Formats: sequence, structure tokens, C-alpha cells
Amino acid sequence: MNVLVIGCGRLGVRLAALLDERGHEVAVVDESAAMLAHLPEDFSGLAVTGMPMDMAVLKSAGIENCDAVAVVTPDDNLNITISQVAREFFHIDNVVARISDPSRESVFAAFGLHTVCPTKMAATSIYNAITEPWENRQLTFGTASVAFRVWEADHAHQGRLLQEAPHFSEEAVFAVVRANGSMELAQPNQFDQKLNEGDHVLLASVTD
Repeated sequence: MNVLVIGCGRLGVRLAALLDERGHEVAVVDESAAMLAHLPEDFSGLAVTGMPMDMAVLKSAGIENCDAVAVVTPDDNLNITISQVAREFFHIDNVVARISDPSRESVFAAFGLHTVCPTKMAATSIYNAITEPWENRQLTFGTASVAFRVWEADHAHQGRLLQEAPHFSEEAVFAVVRANGSMELAQPNQFDQKLNEGDHVLLASVTD
């Protein structure tokens, strides 16, 4: 893929390096040459210094030939504006924008933008690390990623239906791992799948 990364902070640097390592064609734009200097020495992509809102700068970075654009500056307002420019003026459908304020997700969604919120992801990860000792996993299938979180049933949930395991609205009950190590896939209309204390319930959610 030909990918344009807008913003060369720590997230932008890591993303650009990862894309470059995986063989993608990458260009990075940042108004600060000092920030672009943080790109790895072996980075083979294009680094462009200039204001991301400048159409000429975007064109010089090759936005007209891009398959995807990732807008990852620390400024939510700038990210939504540049994302709209990429979609409306350059007709790029695959645009992902970083947002720092979770309350703004609805604003980005109203514009049809795909967003990633590091603040929300960090809070969820910390919550999971505190409350669930089993390590969580994320798997990618094609262009979709699925996160699996583990919840352990306690005495209060003994005998309750598997589908009644507490979970967030964006999660689905996927399976249960019993004390003997066996796993049962969750069946929505199965009323004999009861929880036992110590069962580990796998909860799945699509992350992108």
C-alpha cells in the first residue's frame, strides 16, 4: 500500500516505521524538521517538512496517489480537518484519524471517519490489567482486528447463564474456558451453558 502519515510525534514515528518495515510505500508530513529527524535511520520512505493543511505540501508528499492516510497529530481539530480534506478533495476512502478526546468520537463518526483513540485504548488496557489477570489478545483477519478480553466468573455468578457474563456494549460473549481446560463456544440460545466459579469467559470486540 501507498500510505501517507500526517504527524511525526511518537505515534507517527512508530506507525511510519512499522509500515516501512512491512514493505509499504510511506510518506510522512510534519511542520517540524526536528520531529521528522526522529524517524529511524533505515527509514526508506519520504519525509516532507511543511504545514499539513497546505495542499501543495500534501501533493508533494504524494497524497494524490495514496491508498490510505493516517492523521495522527496531537491536535484533534487539525486531525478532523485534514481527514476531511483527504476524503473530500483527494477522494481517499481509507482515512484513519487519531483523537485524544473520547467525547469527540461522535463528531468524527458523523463525518464518516474511522478513528483511533489512544486515550480510550489506554484506559481499557489499564482496566483490564487491573481487573483481569489473564493476558488479553488481539488478532487481525485481513483488514479487521478483533480484541479478546478475559473475565473470570466469581461466586456471585455461579449458575448464571454464560450469555449473562458482564461485558461492555461493544463486546460479545465468545466462549468459556472451563477449569479442566476445555473450551465451549458461546451459543446465543443455549440455556444449559451455565457459569461455574473460576470459569474464564472470552469476550470479543472488533477494534477496527
